[in-house]
Amino acid sequence: MKNKQQLIALITGCSSGIGFENSLNLARNGIYTYATIRNLNKSKEILGYAKRDNLPLKILRLDVTDRESISGAIDKIIGEKSRIDIVVNNAGYSLLGPLEQLHIDEIKEEFETNFFGIIKLIQSVLPIMRKQGYGRIINISSLAGRIGFPLSSAYVSSKFALEGLVDSLRYEVQRFGIHVCLIEPGVIKTNFVNNMKLGTNIITSSNSNNYSPYVEIIQKRISAFKPRFEKGSSAGEVAGKVLEAATSENPKQRYLVGEDALKMMEKRKNTTDEEFARLVMKSVLGRD
Repeated sequence: MKNKQQLIALITGCSSGIGFENSLNLARNGIYTYATIRNLNKSKEILGYAKRDNLPLKILRLDVTDRESISGAIDKIIGEKSRIDIVVNNAGYSLLGPLEQLHIDEIKEEFETNFFGIIKLIQSVLPIMRKQGYGRIINISSLAGRIGFPLSSAYVSSKFALEGLVDSLRYEVQRFGIHVCLIEPGVIKTNFVNNMKLGTNIITSSNSNNYSPYVEIIQKRISAFKPRFEKGSSAGEVAGKVLEAATSENPKQRYLVGEDALKMMEKRKNTTDEEFARLVMKSVLGRD
C-alpha cells in the first residue's frame, strides 16, 4: 500500500451530503483530495472547512454528464499532480414516481448522472491508472442497488446497473493493480430528500382534477421520507467505509453501510420472494 501522503483522490458530487463528508475525511487523513462540484456557487461551505483545518483539498468544477468537463478536470489534476490514485463516484440523485407516469426523458436524465456519467469518468481515468499500475475506483451505490423499492424504479435500476457494471469491470482491471469497489448505504441522514426529483407528471393530491391510481401510495411514500432520513445513519459512516476501501491493502468488493442495510440484506437472504415483498411494503408504506 502506498503511503497515504502520496495518494491523489478525485471525488464527484461534493457540494453536500456523502460527497462533502468523503472529501473532508480523505483530506483529513492526508490524501490530497480534488473535491469536484457541478455548480461552484455551492463550494463555499467545503472551502471554509478546508481553509479552517488547513486541509490538502482543492475544488474543481466537474459535471459528470459532460465529457469535456470530465476531461478538463482530469487534465488539471494530471497537470498539477501527475497521477490519480483514487476516484470516488458519488454524484447522483433519485427520481421518484410510478414507472407508468415517468417520462422516458426523465429516466434517461437520471441514468446520465447515476450511470453513464460514471462510465465516462471511469473510461477517462483507467488509462492513467493502468500506466501507474495502481488505482482505486470506489462507487457509491445503495441498498437500492440490491433491493427494489416502490416508486423508485428509475433510481433503483440505475443502481442495479451500476452494480453489474462494477462486478464486470472488476475482472477486467484487477490484473493492472486497480481495485473497483461498491459502497452500499442504507438510509443516510443527508439532504438526499431535498435533492430528490419528483416526476413532472406525478399527481400527489387526491383533490387534483386529474385522477391517478397511484395517489395513495405516492402520498404514503413521500410522507415517510423525512422521518426515515432523520433517523438514518450519518454520512460519516459512509466516509469511513470509503477511506477503508481507499487505503486497505485488499479492499472488499462491497461495503454495506448502516444497521438498516445490514438487517435488510440479512432478511433478504432468509426469506422467500413473497415474504420479502410483504416486508418491503410494510416497512416502506406501512402496510402488508
